[in-house]
Amino acid sequence: MMRGLLAFAALLVAVLAKETFEGHQVIRIVPKNEIELALIKSLEDMAEFELDFWRGVTDVFSPVDVRVPVHTLQSLKSHLENLDIKFSTMIENLQALLDEELEEMDAAVHETELRSTDSFDYSRYHPLSEIYSFQDMLVAENPNLVSKIVIGQSYQGRPLNVLKFSTGGTNRPAVWIDTGIHSREWVTQASGIWFAKKIVKDYGSDPALTAILNNMDIFLEIATNPDGYYYTHTSNRMWRKTRKPNPGSSCVGVDPNRNWDAGFGGPGASSSPCSETYRGPSAHSESE
Repeated sequence: MMRGLLAFAALLVAVLAKETFEGHQVIRIVPKNEIELALIKSLEDMAEFELDFWRGVTDVFSPVDVRVPVHTLQSLKSHLENLDIKFSTMIENLQALLDEELEEMDAAVHETELRSTDSFDYSRYHPLSEIYSFQDMLVAENPNLVSKIVIGQSYQGRPLNVLKFSTGGTNRPAVWIDTGIHSREWVTQASGIWFAKKIVKDYGSDPALTAILNNMDIFLEIATNPDGYYYTHTSNRMWRKTRKPNPGSSCVGVDPNRNWDAGFGGPGASSSPCSETYRGPSAHSESE
């Protein structure tokens, strides 16, 4: 009886610890001219709306998708109406979709111990621990084709694993692929897992893939932002950035896709630590 109560209490704490998005909407705005484009672009600097741009502002007639918290929803809609800018609602209640996603994941069969990559469930999203287990299994099953390289650690100390697919040789050309750089985009980590299995399964039978691996190596980092990915499973499904605190700010994390040396600080990157596209204090400042 006591054990059951403790388990229920632990589950309740975990549920309550997760950030919810009840009433949050995703709206779409399509700028019809340069004036509207500039007005929509200005929304990025209006912190009072607490907007989360899922599809950024780029060009006239290119859709802009933005998540709006429930407590700023009406004020934002009024603001757009006053500017005579049209918008449509793409997602009426974000939390309803997240609940549906969670139900589907809970309904899937969870193995207590992953036994092989053949029995691995490629149709669902996996927590970080299972991604790490998958990588180790893939290497163990294909030692002549796959090896694991730990290229560093995340801010919170998680390994940054890279799978190397190689048929041997030195100083060969190579292809680098990373997935999961934005932690909430779970389909990218899932795609990386599927692709890794596809490589080992099709090598020797698929002429194009076989020719590629016979002449070059492939490096694949599946969980590029492991701290953020773990956080999306435990605390905030919509978390996008890394989890490193920013000095002088209460806002956490850097957008690792804006932290590269190439094009650092260019269009689409923000200098504000509270922005979802925060570039970081300098290029390559983040271990991820």
